[in-house]
Amino acid sequence: MILVTGATGTVGRRLVDLLLTRGAAVRAVTRNPGPARALGLPGGVEVAQANPALDSALDGVTALFLHPRAVGAASAALVARARERGVRKIVALTALNVDDPLDEQPSRFRGDFNKEAEDAAVGSGLEWTSLRASSFAGNTLQAWGQQIRGGDIVRYPYARFQESLLDERDLAEAGACALLTDQLVGRRVELTGPETLTHEQTVGIIGHALGRPLRLQEVPPETAAQGMIRYGLPAPFVAALMARYARHLDRPQHPATGEVAKILGRPARTFADWAADHAAAFRG
Repeated sequence: MILVTGATGTVGRRLVDLLLTRGAAVRAVTRNPGPARALGLPGGVEVAQANPALDSALDGVTALFLHPRAVGAASAALVARARERGVRKIVALTALNVDDPLDEQPSRFRGDFNKEAEDAAVGSGLEWTSLRASSFAGNTLQAWGQQIRGGDIVRYPYARFQESLLDERDLAEAGACALLTDQLVGRRVELTGPETLTHEQTVGIIGHALGRPLRLQEVPPETAAQGMIRYGLPAPFVAALMARYARHLDRPQHPATGEVAKILGRPARTFADWAADHAAAFRG
């Protein structure tokens, strides 16, 4: 039995499907348990209530997928309990910037306790893998979707900022590999998309997928930050994000690694692939 925390989220939901397809027994952890179908989960998945200990959810579990936002600061306690209950493998979802100072990790201010998740897995005394992911391709939909649905100009700072966006489907497949095989045991795996793109290039690729002449109009960081905060994003998150952009205008923070292709035995999905497959979401 594989226990998946964050099972209804961006990565966990895809991971559950992959594990089932490959014949694994899966127990999905969610804050609001109910029938699997009502949660959008496939039939055959057991559903467990999220809580710090997850005592009953650990019954019969041999492998645990540790999601840093779903588990939060409780990673060490959960992993210790899992070890006591006979779990043999921990796979932690973390991030490529996990070793950066904590106040320089933007996602931490939105609840991603990546450092705690990786440390808990590595120090567990069990088989472990840390999936260090680059920024998700889906972040572009969150950042720019509303503007794109309203017109052909995306107003955003730091047009030259570079990153290698990772398709969440590739990340989920790497997670399934880590949970079901020994291929990635004992590794901090650096997962990226196959290419480095600027913000400006990324907007252009979305425009191509939509058949529209999208372009990025650069705005001052201070203007963008004020807008993000008005939109409801935490001010510390926005400050860390703007600082990250400023530090990596001329070189990507995390260049493409090629690890996805090595693990999956096929090329990683490009951002153009992702944009074509998600064009409907940008249309509204």
